[in-house]
Amino acid sequence: MKKLFLFDLDGVLIDSKKNMKKSWNIVNKKLQYNKNFSDYFSKIGIPFEKILIEMKIKSNLKNAKKLYMQASNKHEKLVKLYPEVKKVLNILIDCGHKIGIVTSKDKSRTFKIVKKFKLKFSTIQCPGKNIKGKPNKDLICRALIKTKFNKKNTFYIGDTNIDYITSKRAGVNFIFAKYGYGRLKKKSQYSISKFSDVLKFNK
Repeated sequence: MKKLFLFDLDGVLIDSKKNMKKSWNIVNKKLQYNKNFSDYFSKIGIPFEKILIEMKIKSNLKNAKKLYMQASNKHEKLVKLYPEVKKVLNILIDCGHKIGIVTSKDKSRTFKIVKKFKLKFSTIQCPGKNIKGKPNKDLICRALIKTKFNKKNTFYIGDTNIDYITSKRAGVNFIFAKYGYGRLKKKSQYSISKFSDVLKFNK
């Protein structure tokens, strides 16, 4: 049976925590927010602007996003693929499955990372001007339409409670990446301890 595997980006395909910390510290210092990186990191999984709002930051939101994106791009060398990501993705493709990305990261940085690591996906879904980000189900629904897959044969692999909520709202199977950045409030039916464990769902 052919399946669609949709992946969150940060904490699932890539380890970007060092990049995030560097970028946030630059924003925090320049705009004098006085917010620790731990406060920011605890809320990742939703679009950047929403993180700021949840941190009760009300000033310079657009400037903060611009500074963060610039810093993130400048220090992209700090972003690393998790072990065996390329190998596993190629195996899934060779087996006839389709793979995609559903992330809260903006489109420009997402495509830059995909290009950097020479990854290929059937669909890449990011929030945009008229496209709601997680935990709204729209990104996953757009991926389903793009790939012409049904919900029953679709798996979303994420590492935060936001990812879990998003998958449930979209009605697709959820696989929790335990090696990632977040924790779940409810136990997931499926989970992986390392990226290569995705191949357990290959059959």
